Amino acid sequence: MALALALRQKGVASEIFEARERSAVRHDHRVLALSDGSRQILDWLGAWSGLPKTPIATIHVSQRGGFGRTVLQAAEINLPALGWVVAASDLIAALDDAVTKHGIAYRDNQSVSAADTAGFPLTAFAEGRIEPGAGSLRDYGQHAVLCNVEVADPHRNVAWERFTGDGPLALLPLGNRYSVVLTCADAVVEEVKALGDAPFLALLQQRFGSRHRFIAATPRVAYPLGLRYRPNPVAARQVWLGNAAQTLHPVAGQGFNLALRDIWELAVALAAAPDPGAPDVLASYARGRQADRRGAIGFTDLLILGFATEFAPLRHLRGAGLLALDLLPSLRAFVAKRMIFGARAWP
Repeated sequence: MALALALRQKGVASEIFEARERSAVRHDHRVLALSDGSRQILDWLGAWSGLPKTPIATIHVSQRGGFGRTVLQAAEINLPALGWVVAASDLIAALDDAVTKHGIAYRDNQSVSAADTAGFPLTAFAEGRIEPGAGSLRDYGQHAVLCNVEVADPHRNVAWERFTGDGPLALLPLGNRYSVVLTCADAVVEEVKALGDAPFLALLQQRFGSRHRFIAATPRVAYPLGLRYRPNPVAARQVWLGNAAQTLHPVAGQGFNLALRDIWELAVALAAAPDPGAPDVLASYARGRQADRRGAIGFTDLLILGFATEFAPLRHLRGAGLLALDLLPSLRAFVAKRMIFGARAWP
């Protein structure tokens, strides 16, 4: 839907084909951390105004059982917020309403495969997963357990990224609550999901520490985590973007923000193209996205692998890195801008 709206803004006609019922698409349990770069794109698409969102003023990054932490603040880089937290269902509804408003053709209950695309100038696969054998993969052996929690004290718009030996834990401010992304090993995820509220909150407290006291939780859902990506996101009159091009671990919240940058760049590339599926057009788009894709994929993968071990020397090295980041404002600002704007933040 976002791609169709972006193409419309650039004067390129498109149709949406969706495998599910249109109404079912709005039912999504996930919560998204959107960067300021994504805010700008969604505002341009007409899907930002009126969208329920909670600003992130501060991001606190730390590791359990080791020294070192870093704090990123919006005021340091002259932005109103480092990002905004939105319910995926709210964003999907806003995009769907905009698609309806502009009369973009939407054909639900129609699954499309690569074999079905003959006769189209260009087919963009913008949803779903990467088929087996179509790309590289890494199974992290983890699930993300998602829920919302109430805390005893106000969150003050602080987001937390806490690395532990059991996997990362993220707390994202959402309304007056926190949205939780708790990483668990595959072997224990069913056990964690089955916990009652009190033992689950105790587990969360143990993983997070004492900076917040958790007092209530919503029901939990879980998603498997892995890295999947297509080395080349284009083929003859076909392009893949979003989760169909790369599926990332949710650490640092890069996946959907990267997808929106894919959309922006593709819309710009097609706006000036007499033939949107021409090989040179698609090759140019792929080259232009290479640095941003590799950067986001490598960054998230390095975070997961680098923080996965409790080997003491490496834990101390990680702490030193977090401390150095906290002590160097220019480096801290660069990292923040790279996460917010992607490859455009490189000098």
